[in-house]
Amino acid sequence: MSFSYIQKIPTVAELIEEIPMSEDLKKVKQEHDKAIQDIISGRSDRFLIIVGPCSADNEDAVCEYVARLAKLQDKVKERLVLVPRVYTNKPRTTGEGYKGMAHQPDPNEDPNIVEGLKAIRNMHVRILKDSGLSAADEMLYPGNYPLLADVLSYVAVGARSVENQQHRLTVSGLDVPVGLKNPTSGDLTVLLNSLQAALVPHVFIYNGWEVKTSGNPLAHLILRGATDHFGKNIPNYHYEDLMQLLDMSAKRNFVEPAIVVDVNHANSNKTFSEQPRIALEVMQSRQKSDRLRKSVRGLMIESYLVEGAQKVGGTICGQSITDGCLGWEDSEKLLLELADQA
Repeated sequence: MSFSYIQKIPTVAELIEEIPMSEDLKKVKQEHDKAIQDIISGRSDRFLIIVGPCSADNEDAVCEYVARLAKLQDKVKERLVLVPRVYTNKPRTTGEGYKGMAHQPDPNEDPNIVEGLKAIRNMHVRILKDSGLSAADEMLYPGNYPLLADVLSYVAVGARSVENQQHRLTVSGLDVPVGLKNPTSGDLTVLLNSLQAALVPHVFIYNGWEVKTSGNPLAHLILRGATDHFGKNIPNYHYEDLMQLLDMSAKRNFVEPAIVVDVNHANSNKTFSEQPRIALEVMQSRQKSDRLRKSVRGLMIESYLVEGAQKVGGTICGQSITDGCLGWEDSEKLLLELADQA
């Protein structure tokens, strides 16, 4: 075999025992869960904003960002529910580059997954304790989900994972909203297949067990743009794109499914400064159509303390080391504008 065994990974139970959640924190999370779930299910007319760094690379910087977000939540609570984007795994198309805090708790040091798993759980618990906001994270490795199941209020399945059978089956058993991104090709049929799979029960192998799920009624769609065969980015957030997705959904008897628009990635042509313009266009589209106002229930925004991006090893605390992000000042301005239009 070509594997070199480095160290044994602790069990989920051992990690949770080492970094526990108090009963008080569980109650705080339940309140935030309900606010998010009420939006996705259509019981609330507030608008969902999942916002934060492309990758959570530094615990102190991320916690400072979320502390600011919590103060802003108090100002916009009548119209918006803010969910910190705390993504601790970074999918890499070529397998190279920074893979997230779960792999490298310190981006400047070699990978250490045992310490990484401890670091991401500790950060999520700290965020909830300090801010009262439970976070969103991306499910890159389905088997790792139990480590964060008690602290996350939202899960995203990325464009490169949405066709994967294990992801589809796993999210059918989650009790929190799961956003399924369209694949990088932009194929909406693939996206709707994933939603259909997530909504219904399954029996499969998961972490050494035969398990049965009940289906996840909080599964929904995320539009993040596409990339064609020539590498050109193609947006899919325009009014016509949103209406087409609703029409395709109706043919499958999905009754006005919840849609979240990711305003970065291929939708912005990876130009982070375009996010405010795109976000405001989506809000205008909602105002033009009752169908869209009911179905488009949220946005995803990449934002950090400092605008832009730097290379791994950079010295600017609170600036992304992966994709570029809006800075805090522009983010705050945008969120206040969105509250006025929601």
